[in-house]
Amino acid sequence: MTKATEAILTVFALSAIYFALYTGVIPTSDKIHEEILPYLPWWGLVTFGSYALGTLGWGVLTFKDKEDKYKELLVQIDEAKKFYKSKGLNLDD
Repeated sequence: MTKATEAILTVFALSAIYFALYTGVIPTSDKIHEEILPYLPWWGLVTFGSYALGTLGWGVLTFKDKEDKYKELLVQIDEAKKFYKSKGLNLDD
């Protein structure tokens, strides 16, 4: 199973459980139903956003540690500059 399939299956399962709780198919107390369940989607969104930003930040922070990828990117940047310079666009300014 691919990562995308696993992610979609997980989101579907969590959504099914959430909607079963929210609609009352799975009984809960009034306090949980009125004070916790309405905020769970926002909590999930904030948690996912925090995870995504943290992962992105860690990737940027440790980018220099991947020396081969760093050098490959520098070569690609030089190739792009040469290409655009041949077309008459100066990017060094």
